[in-house]
Amino acid sequence: MSRTSPDQLRTAVAEAYAFEGPSFTLGVAMHGGEALVGARVSMPLATLNRHGLIAGATGTGKTKTLQIVAEQLSRAGVPSLLMDIKGDLSGLAAPGSDHRKIQERHAAIGEPWEPFASPVELLTLSDEPGVRLRATVSEFGPVLFAKMLGLNDTQAGICAIVFKYADDEKLPLLDLKDFRQVLQYLTNEGREEIEREYGRISSASTGAIMRRLVELEQQGAESFFGEPSFDVADLLRRDEAGHGVCSVLRVTDMQDRPKLFSTFVLQLLAEVYNELEERGDADRPRLAIFIDEAHLVFDEASDALLEQLEAIVKLIRSKGVAIVLVTQNPADIPDDILGQLGFKLQHALRAFTARDRKAIKLAAQNFPVSEHYDVAEKLTDMGIGEALVSVLDEDGRPSELVHALLRAPASRMGVLSEREIDRLVADSELVPEYADAVDRESAHELLTAKLESAQRAERQAELAAEQERAAEVTTRRRRGEGERSTLERVADSTVGRQIGRTVARELTRGLLGVLGIKTTRRRRRSSSSWF
Repeated sequence: MSRTSPDQLRTAVAEAYAFEGPSFTLGVAMHGGEALVGARVSMPLATLNRHGLIAGATGTGKTKTLQIVAEQLSRAGVPSLLMDIKGDLSGLAAPGSDHRKIQERHAAIGEPWEPFASPVELLTLSDEPGVRLRATVSEFGPVLFAKMLGLNDTQAGICAIVFKYADDEKLPLLDLKDFRQVLQYLTNEGREEIEREYGRISSASTGAIMRRLVELEQQGAESFFGEPSFDVADLLRRDEAGHGVCSVLRVTDMQDRPKLFSTFVLQLLAEVYNELEERGDADRPRLAIFIDEAHLVFDEASDALLEQLEAIVKLIRSKGVAIVLVTQNPADIPDDILGQLGFKLQHALRAFTARDRKAIKLAAQNFPVSEHYDVAEKLTDMGIGEALVSVLDEDGRPSELVHALLRAPASRMGVLSEREIDRLVADSELVPEYADAVDRESAHELLTAKLESAQRAERQAELAAEQERAAEVTTRRRRGEGERSTLERVADSTVGRQIGRTVARELTRGLLGVLGIKTTRRRRRSSSSWF
């Protein structure tokens, strides 16, 4: 229940939401459950790069609010990237259908409703229709890659060594087989080389990393890593009418793969930050990134990655990029990051348990103190399509907190049909550019060639050694040929044969004597003995 009169609230809203620069209408203020026509609640474009939060319980209208902000940004020429977890944001590509409730809502708001279709590009991390997103292992870096694999500190250290060795030896790490090949090489053939430089690598740790790689491949990550790598400049496009393109990343199959999804989001933010030049303050952002179900990013993030994400959130605004986190409860967002979010659109929260009531009290403390509302009470009694709104004015100060009736989306509040999706993909200029994977020479091929070269050199060395040994044997035989020929000539002569028989006979007698066997000599009979 409002603590002030309708006129007081209307005056406060008019003063707080009168911006000199470009802005768009979110809705109107509400008092006592009724919309205050003329109490326009708007969003200034100039401070959107201070980031924002869209929160609320399931079924309160978070996704439709995300849709409203994205399509209004598109009309203002600001492109966006939207993580479509639930699969219902493709409707941005089609104009909405008129409905009695929509007309009633906009009559209360005091603005006409006009259907509007935004230019949409469908993106995908898997085999769904759309522009195929890929990234190289090198672009992830050792920290994010180790986080995705769920490695402990020791294993993450080995992962860092793999990246360092690949950099030093000019071995491109493009896909998973490149990383695996370098890891196997450092564990086997390159063990001595790497131990001299970085110390011993445990085979148990490398085995654990290999098993995590297999697990990651089973989640379909093998097709994600590689080239052509997605160019973040393709997120900054406008159509011929000057409307910003809404790039809808379809990740409906990522809810059971939170590590892959969260790491992809962090890598993408880091890539956007690294690739875009400094822009400074401008009248509107150059890109807005909407991260739906943001808790999937933070639940799996380590302390080191949270620090990295916090740093990116702080610094990326200077590149003209707005980050909007969408989640059920503000408590899903780490405090250090929540404090960086300039505007907040808070839908209703549900208090079914004592824990829920405690969470609502904490959520109320995230908003500016209001003389018009009991914030904790208001958080539980708002209807669908209503929200507590607080934005940053053009001087960077939080505006008056307002309970607002939000406008209806101008685009379709539902998904595209398969035929519409196929037509959208067929008309895309980017789909053919990223459709086919490119497997150029990288660490896998270079190390394989190196090992094969080493094996050939080893075989040639062994062959040369065998040839050398054979040559030595031949030389020795040739040196002993004269002596053997003399002996052979003696053995073949008559005297030699007689000597041989005599020696053999005497040896036989000696042997028989040793055995105790007597031999009898046959007497030669003379011819005279017969007479």
